[in-house]
Amino acid sequence: MDPEVVDTLVITSILTYLFLIGSFLLGVVLIAHILLQKHSPSGTIAWLLAILLMPYAGVPLYLAFGGRKLLRRAERKSRLGLDTSEAIAEDKACITDRILRSYHIPGAQDGHRLTLCTTGQQRFDALASLIDNAQKSIHISTFVFRPDAVGRIILNKLAERAAAGVSVRLLMDGVGSLHTRPRHLRPLLDAGGKVAWFMPVLHRPFRGRGNLRNHRKIYIADYTTVIGGGANIGAEYIGPTPLSGRWKDLAFVLEGPTVRHWEEVFCRDWEFASGETPSLPPLDDRRPAPAGSAVVQFVPSGPDIVGDPLYDAILSMIYAARRRLWVVTPYFVPDEPLCQALMLAARRGVDVRVLLPKNSNHPLPDIVRGNWLRQIQQAGGLILFYTEGMMHAKIFLMDDEAAVLGSANMDIRSFFFNYESAMFVYSRPEIAHTADYIEQLAAHCHCGIGRAGLARSLAESVARLAAPLL
Repeated sequence: MDPEVVDTLVITSILTYLFLIGSFLLGVVLIAHILLQKHSPSGTIAWLLAILLMPYAGVPLYLAFGGRKLLRRAERKSRLGLDTSEAIAEDKACITDRILRSYHIPGAQDGHRLTLCTTGQQRFDALASLIDNAQKSIHISTFVFRPDAVGRIILNKLAERAAAGVSVRLLMDGVGSLHTRPRHLRPLLDAGGKVAWFMPVLHRPFRGRGNLRNHRKIYIADYTTVIGGGANIGAEYIGPTPLSGRWKDLAFVLEGPTVRHWEEVFCRDWEFASGETPSLPPLDDRRPAPAGSAVVQFVPSGPDIVGDPLYDAILSMIYAARRRLWVVTPYFVPDEPLCQALMLAARRGVDVRVLLPKNSNHPLPDIVRGNWLRQIQQAGGLILFYTEGMMHAKIFLMDDEAAVLGSANMDIRSFFFNYESAMFVYSRPEIAHTADYIEQLAAHCHCGIGRAGLARSLAESVARLAAPLL
């Protein structure tokens, strides 16, 4: 045999052998990493099966999307250390507040003015007013910033304030705002504003960036007023005029002492994404005076928080509920403990309602949700499907004791992977206003989920296996 052929075969055999050994060792490392992660049991099993049965797909997918709080890139982001010195007395705090304080979340405070923005026009007007009236700073963090007509209006307003000497910073998520490029933001940049993308995944794939997204919506002016909730910036979320097909969503305007916590979280996110540490005035100069009587608590969650305070608080609230549990969410992909808790609440006579869009903008979660929704319905819960387009609001209401408003969906991704921001509301008038809004949504829903045929049941069961990976 030709010596060159022999050499080629030997080299090929050695490389194949090394590849097999390397693949085996990588598999062992990944399996160990999966077992050490705080995935749910179903999530752990799903990733193990994906790597063992489909290694050529499972390994790169896990490298890109599998980690939770231990990814090297995420570790560079310092843990949030919010000021916990000011809060209502602990003996006057409800059980949910006390649970959250155990995670070093600032306790609830009173003295806030809270306004719900239930239409796209109200949300646009609130944001436009926030920008137009800012004198010192405008800090905006959004998952989606669309370069459409509405986005251009907001961008031009930001550019005007930047040109007037206001410090303007715009932070967008690298996935949510993937199609928004620097050329779209040129008016703001030319006016002196600053722009950053949170984990731009196109630059370095397979570093875990695809999985940890900044889903927070934080719009702050002058350290005194914040707009939060579920609405991003784009025509489907907000606009100066009515728009057919605009998503049903919810945002809120908050004034009062807790705004400083939202500001601190924005600054940490900005520092991580841009490398710049914003200079903040002394705490006394950015501690807004009491503006009303609402009692609220700011609860961030994500890889920069120790533990899972948002998830744990909601789970404890489900078990503590005595009268009602109303869930409003565009996507319903819970884990088993959360679904089981809702089922048990329904069985003990709690008014459990889950309100979702009939058809969301993501088909896969719509398929996955069916099995869980049927179990909750069978246990006595009420399933409501919003029939007038996409419903994007995120609300959790427990009795007359607490309402949760923010950016987190009722799904595994929001609870365990994304950077999220939530506001817990404990004052009765604001809880009642939130309940009224849910009732308005329910008036445009049809009740109940039907039985699934064989094909649908099979599709839901298969999709449910992949739910922990979504």
